[in-house]
Amino acid sequence: MSRVPLRWRATLALLRRLPQGALSRMTGRLAELRLPRPVRGPLIRGFARMVGADLSEVAEPPESYASVSGFFTRRLAPGTRRWPEDPAMPASPVDAEVGAVGRIEEGRALQAKGYPYRIDELLGSPERAEAFREGRFVTLYLSPRHYHRIHTPVSGAVEWARAQPGGLLPVNDPAVRTIPDLFVRNERLVADIRCEPGSARVAGSRVAVVAVGAFNVGRISSAFDPGWNDPSTMGVTNRRGSRSPEARVYEPEVPMERGEELMAFHLGSTVVLLFAGGHGVLDPGLVPGAEIRLGQALFGG
Repeated sequence: MSRVPLRWRATLALLRRLPQGALSRMTGRLAELRLPRPVRGPLIRGFARMVGADLSEVAEPPESYASVSGFFTRRLAPGTRRWPEDPAMPASPVDAEVGAVGRIEEGRALQAKGYPYRIDELLGSPERAEAFREGRFVTLYLSPRHYHRIHTPVSGAVEWARAQPGGLLPVNDPAVRTIPDLFVRNERLVADIRCEPGSARVAGSRVAVVAVGAFNVGRISSAFDPGWNDPSTMGVTNRRGSRSPEARVYEPEVPMERGEELMAFHLGSTVVLLFAGGHGVLDPGLVPGAEIRLGQALFGG
């Protein structure tokens, strides 16, 4: 706690008392305002410089984005990311900064040093969490400079998914080191993927991709089940009014190839990956603070 600046502790304490969902939806609407065509290029270029986004990797020129939100959900130019040659190797689903990584011990993962949380609460299902009880976890933080689409880390099929309403507190480093059970408190969208047999040797039989909402994240949208997106917001999370958790079992399952788009953040947040087991060892380069790119191998060779 002492390492977190006082101003951040004060800010986080204030945000706990504010209507996080309404404020985040308002930010989302502002980000989606259509920019006048003559100013699109200069504004998007200026925004990219401000946050540190690399325009050389973007598929479309800055003037093609009608809003700041459109730039956040930009697509990458072909060839800017490479996936492992081994089709069974699990790879990063996002561009991000690495947070906590390690073993899941007795059904608990680490948010930060001294802050464990229960994976059954993260997934919202004790039954689904059982497969991951002694597996591994990787936490990936997306800042405003990062590409915001989430891809499938392994080939397989989505068996089950859950939308869990909750808070929208920040998920930056000060919040992760200050607020217990942060990922469990915040709104999130979970996809439980059954791995193809080749990937299962390394990662175990299942991988859970948990997109965690955060303050100023307008919504999380689903690509694996587009019909789940609300027609008015085009997202699964951060909808108006009181909502209950919603789980979906897919029969038949939704097949997904590694690298296929799975979800998208409309403004940045965090992805938590849970691996059920297997014989692979997480790549030693996965250390807190390291940068990781979409398609980068998650396990050692």
